[in-house]
Amino acid sequence: MEAVIDKDLASALLARQLDADLLVIATDVDGVYTDWGTPEQTRLGLVTPGDLERLDLPAGSMGPKVEAACGFARTTGNEAVIGSLVDIAKIVDGTAGTRVRP
Repeated sequence: MEAVIDKDLASALLARQLDADLLVIATDVDGVYTDWGTPEQTRLGLVTPGDLERLDLPAGSMGPKVEAACGFARTTGNEAVIGSLVDIAKIVDGTAGTRVRP
């Protein structure tokens, strides 16, 4: 039987089981964008799971990260952040990344 284990969803599951206060999904961009790759692209700051779920995000890119962040925020009531690995300190301080709150 073939299986795929998604690292973002697995991380969210582990964070829930550990009762984490914050889930950080580090990636190579500084957050989730609307209209990515166009002159109108805009990084999202503070959002709800519903805000993100309305976006059409690719499965091979930001889609799994958004799904994991939304699931964590909804099931725990805590915040999840998607942002750049180089901004980890700012993410934890609350000043960087796309922050997902229930």
